[in-house]
Amino acid sequence: MNITIVGAGNIGTQIAVHCASKGHKVIIYTSKCDLFSKDLKIVNELGETFLSGEIDCATCDAPHAFCNADLVFVTVPAFYMQDTAKVMSPHLKRGAKICLVPGTGGGEFAFKDAIDNGCVLFGLQRVPSVARLVEYGKTVCATGYRDELFAAAIPDSFSSECAKIIASIFDMKCSELPSYLNITLTPSNPILHTTRLKTIFGDYTDGKTYDSVPLFYEGWTDESSRLLLACDDEVQNICKALDMFNLSFVKSLKIHYESENAEQLTNKITSIKSFKGLKTPSVKTADGYAPDLNSRYFTADFSYGLEILIQIADFLNLPCPFMKSTMDWYNKIALQKNRFCFADYGINNLDDFINFYQQ
Repeated sequence: MNITIVGAGNIGTQIAVHCASKGHKVIIYTSKCDLFSKDLKIVNELGETFLSGEIDCATCDAPHAFCNADLVFVTVPAFYMQDTAKVMSPHLKRGAKICLVPGTGGGEFAFKDAIDNGCVLFGLQRVPSVARLVEYGKTVCATGYRDELFAAAIPDSFSSECAKIIASIFDMKCSELPSYLNITLTPSNPILHTTRLKTIFGDYTDGKTYDSVPLFYEGWTDESSRLLLACDDEVQNICKALDMFNLSFVKSLKIHYESENAEQLTNKITSIKSFKGLKTPSVKTADGYAPDLNSRYFTADFSYGLEILIQIADFLNLPCPFMKSTMDWYNKIALQKNRFCFADYGINNLDDFINFYQQ
């Protein structure tokens, strides 16, 4: 296939290597194309190469990147989705497949025009593994690969075909989901990152600094677990109310992390090997540390993650006090005011919402 990768960061570089290693023609669409080597590699935590591949090129030319693409992986943050769709859509051929990695963040709405013009949009419920750049444009470290991936498409009749494509690229089992809503409602970063940030920086005000900042996962606390589980319960309530869809793959975090209570969840999260050493998004100042409010943990996971879950709950007239209190906290400190809004895409009520996902 002709495959284009949009986003040249951690996940984009990792996917490019997997695709190239399978013999696909790979183009990376990036504004920093001059920094990319044709030879890319993935290493493990010891720095040992376990996969490599040669891409065709890196380019910032949209027609070159998209006109002949059979498959496009989009790995940019959620707040870039709408702008990315506007660049891509005029050049995509009918039948081209667009894969969002991960599929949360409202990207399915950003690509609504492309879907209407005959493209297939699909997403992965979660990323294949933890990935961190070692050297931009050359090397990425990937650890903790999943045993199985899950994919769903719009229109949903293409889900099986898209799952097979992913399985062939990653040499990993990939199962189709019964509805894309199983991705939209996945209780991952939209509640995982947001609740943790609130419990770390809950007392933050402009100008306040901290002597130190804990590691994001290794320093996880029972307070973070309690808030996370409360938000997880609210997501499960949304799933129960949307009983016209099969949402059986929106697993509670109690199941995902095999933890029945806050203490067990804390022990589980702090022990996950692939989470080790991951830092809390923060910036060093002359007086200490402050939250990095420009990190996508803030700008994407609140405004294009948690915000979507809250708006769905509002369509259903469901209370979600824990998610809303977390969002209210963020609103007081946010630098970026842009956020996802269903109304921007003509989704104004529950019926509009249901009709979109029943394609």
